[in-house]
Amino acid sequence: MTQTILRLPAVKAATGLSRSTLYLRIAHGVFPHPVSLGGRAVGWPAHEVAALNAARIAAKPDAEIRALVAQLEAARKTVA
Repeated sequence: MTQTILRLPAVKAATGLSRSTLYLRIAHGVFPHPVSLGGRAVGWPAHEVAALNAARIAAKPDAEIRALVAQLEAARKTVA
């Protein structure tokens, strides 16, 4: 299974959020931290961005979204 990594411009386009709002949501725990791509480059797994968009569309409360973020970030450690 191929994993697609989205860079910041693609995440901004997919979510409709600005850079500052995106990082504010990361600080509040309602958006996952980016993964390091080496050097100063970071990105987000496309399936995580899609899952968060779906949760927002479904009007999930922030508490459920925080749990989803924790689950998505924990799942990163199990990918081989």
